[in-house]
Amino acid sequence: MNVNLMHGAGGEVMGELLKTLTAFKNNNAGGLGLESLDDGAVIPVNGTNIVLTTDSHVVRPIFFPGGDIGRISVCGTINDLAVMGARPIALTSAMIIEEGFEISGLARIVASMDQALEEAGAAIVTGDTKVVERGSLDGIIINTAGIGIADRPVRDSGLREGDQIIVSGTLGDHGISILAYREGFDLGDQLRSDVAPVWGMVDLALRAGEIHAMKDPTRGGFAAAINEMARKSGVSILLDEEQVPIRQSVRSAGELMGIDPLQVANEGKVVMGVPAADAEAVLAAIRSHPLGRDASIIGEVVTGSDVIMRTSIGGERFIEPPLGDPVPRVC
Repeated sequence: MNVNLMHGAGGEVMGELLKTLTAFKNNNAGGLGLESLDDGAVIPVNGTNIVLTTDSHVVRPIFFPGGDIGRISVCGTINDLAVMGARPIALTSAMIIEEGFEISGLARIVASMDQALEEAGAAIVTGDTKVVERGSLDGIIINTAGIGIADRPVRDSGLREGDQIIVSGTLGDHGISILAYREGFDLGDQLRSDVAPVWGMVDLALRAGEIHAMKDPTRGGFAAAINEMARKSGVSILLDEEQVPIRQSVRSAGELMGIDPLQVANEGKVVMGVPAADAEAVLAAIRSHPLGRDASIIGEVVTGSDVIMRTSIGGERFIEPPLGDPVPRVC
């Protein structure tokens, strides 16, 4: 058996590969480690919870409506810290660049990264650069790692019966917009990536009430994230289709291309499980932030082991975890 593109697409097939890639015996530094397969690790140091995460970015195309590989490399790492409840502090940046890549393109990428850092209140403090022969890779690959500080780390496995499920905005924007752009569909400004650092919005939510679980729905989209949260927490989730925010342009483009917006990556959204008593306050806090204007309570946590959607016509359907993100190379 050999590795294929599905092994990197964030779904059930990738889970099989991770069994090999995470088979380290030395996998924990005293807090939360690789064994949890969460969005980051927690390392307690003298009473402080340091959160550490890392991510590699292989986006195609490198520049796309709403962002580029530089912006997504910063936002992806900051967002992994944020959903662990951590204020981002510092990032690393390692670039592998193909011979012949335009210097003007690199300057544009760096400027984009710097803008995202400013939005999040973080900094890139060290890095590494390698150049490989022409044809060795598709332009540029960027790896970023980040550290943050969490007063109380949040897991993706902390859902409890009775929790309300909140999504911070419309789903499917990033994956659908990139695929449409690749395929040459001209939809003007109707389709744009949602790539953005979410820490400011998450910070407001954390101040407004208790959050039992969080995850950013990147590879495999919302469907992968919500199933992983339910499975790890040992619960079932009931969703209301009419409350799930999806832009009409994204829904239409998805239908045209045969892609479910719930199964494609988002790069500026958060899924939360919040106690019912705090749900309205947390929702209001999220909506007070520019990134959270379309936030919605979309379901509740119940006893069981499935994710079920109550449809707009009165039926029910299972939301299954995808085998992989149907749009590869988006993050």
